[in-house]
Amino acid sequence: MTAADVPVTDAKGVRALSVGRAAALSAVLVCAGTGMGFVRDLLLADRFGAGPSTDAFLVSWTVPETVSPLLIEDAMALVMVPVVTRAMVRPDGVPRLVRRVAPRLVLVLTVLSVAVTLLAPWLVRIAAPGVANRSEAVVCLRLTAVTVLTFGVAGLMSAILRPHHRFGPPAAIYLAYNVGILAMLVMLADAWGITSAALGVACGSLFMVLVQMPAFVRVLRGRGRLSGTADLDGARGLDPGLSTRQVRLAAAAPVIVYTVARQAQVLIERFFGSSLPEGTISHLNYAQKVAQVPMVLALLVATVTFPRLVRAHLDDDAGLLRRRIESDLTVVGLLILVAITYLWTFAPLITRVMFEHGAFTRSDSLSTAHILRIYSLGLLAQCLLGVSVRALSAGRRPNWRTPVAMLAGLGVTFGIAALFGASHGAGALAVGNAAGISVAAVLQLVTVRRRVAPIRFGLLGRRLVIGVGCALVAGFGSGQVTRLVVGDAPPLVRLVVGGAVLLLVMAATLALVVRGSQCLRGGLPGRRGAESGTGGAGEAGPAPSAERLPAMRRVIG
Repeated sequence: MTAADVPVTDAKGVRALSVGRAAALSAVLVCAGTGMGFVRDLLLADRFGAGPSTDAFLVSWTVPETVSPLLIEDAMALVMVPVVTRAMVRPDGVPRLVRRVAPRLVLVLTVLSVAVTLLAPWLVRIAAPGVANRSEAVVCLRLTAVTVLTFGVAGLMSAILRPHHRFGPPAAIYLAYNVGILAMLVMLADAWGITSAALGVACGSLFMVLVQMPAFVRVLRGRGRLSGTADLDGARGLDPGLSTRQVRLAAAAPVIVYTVARQAQVLIERFFGSSLPEGTISHLNYAQKVAQVPMVLALLVATVTFPRLVRAHLDDDAGLLRRRIESDLTVVGLLILVAITYLWTFAPLITRVMFEHGAFTRSDSLSTAHILRIYSLGLLAQCLLGVSVRALSAGRRPNWRTPVAMLAGLGVTFGIAALFGASHGAGALAVGNAAGISVAAVLQLVTVRRRVAPIRFGLLGRRLVIGVGCALVAGFGSGQVTRLVVGDAPPLVRLVVGGAVLLLVMAATLALVVRGSQCLRGGLPGRRGAESGTGGAGEAGPAPSAERLPAMRRVIG
């Protein structure tokens, strides 16, 4: 048994993996995969720079970038995790579910993969009409078309394993994926050129399936069954046929539309970017890859707690739902604010250390840093959207408000790109991305409050405002200290020192705010009693007076 399969004990003495340990394990594996992804991007930048060849490959990379959220992280997980969680309460429920779903899924995905291969020339012409190396883009697209099938199988395995508290293998899939890409680049880059990267994408996607296979087989044989699921048997309205019906297209359609609309932001960038100077698509891609890393790590919290959110829905526990959603929004929000501050403060150094080698010039590095700073402004909205989508998807019924919110944001992205892309270049495309996702996040949070749980916007707003203030202080302080202490040191040393100083200043600032709030409360007689009876009542009803509030909530609650 691997570390990923080690269970722990829940409140009933049943062995299950704790949220903290699962998140830590997932974070380690995701960080390893992210590190390999950085090595991959560094090697691509060193060998091919940012020009026509990399633009051609990135057009083909649109396929795995689209099917990854659709078939692994978002659509597949949001549809299948609740279904699998409910199937676990019935004897042999998960194996029966897999027998019914897997053959149909593989058939559909195989047909789609073949269709992408055959239609590659037309797809390239539609997706990037201005790309210079069109024939090379077609070859790369045909190689990456297999990811439609392999990503779908890998996503199904992940959705089966996570409710069984097997978080290790699903978290390792991107490590395996990047190992495959790097292997092909190292062995074939000289002979095949940029096409070797596309072949690596195909091989890496197969590794994503293989790394999950042992744990998946154990779960289906019953040895990986999560004990303690019998407590869900009494869930209100549990229907034996629910799992089969919920995986039908009609139930999955809202999540699919949402995921495609979200990924369409990248398609819009590449569509307009293909008509801008050569290398624009590459600059956008490198900046986006860096910006996505802290977002993925921050959302690990919501990924690990998602099965518990499903159980709260099954138990119709509105209080638990509200507390869980507010907690996830707060934790994820504070984590990403630290990352935003770091990216904004040190963007030029980050791109210089990561990409400014070989064929990747100083001009390429500065352009990527400029885009990275703009992208970072939308990361908070990206994370809040991710948490709110999980909150809505944990329920039984699909909700069309989610794709409508994303389509509204997509309209904003397209409008800004169309109006300002030609005149202001890649910066305008990045602004459109950040603005569009922010609109979608606001609309989605409103839907969560109305349809799922009465989350308190005032409370969340105060928490995030305090977090923003602390992050600004930390960013300014880390920049000044780094400049004074190690101003002449190599860029990597400045990045490490700056990150350490930023974390220390952020933690100290938050601690001072907490202590100041406690002193203020101690000096205002009668306020604590008044708040315990009405805190948040104007937005979500009274909070339980016996509950011990966490430090951040004591500051602003």
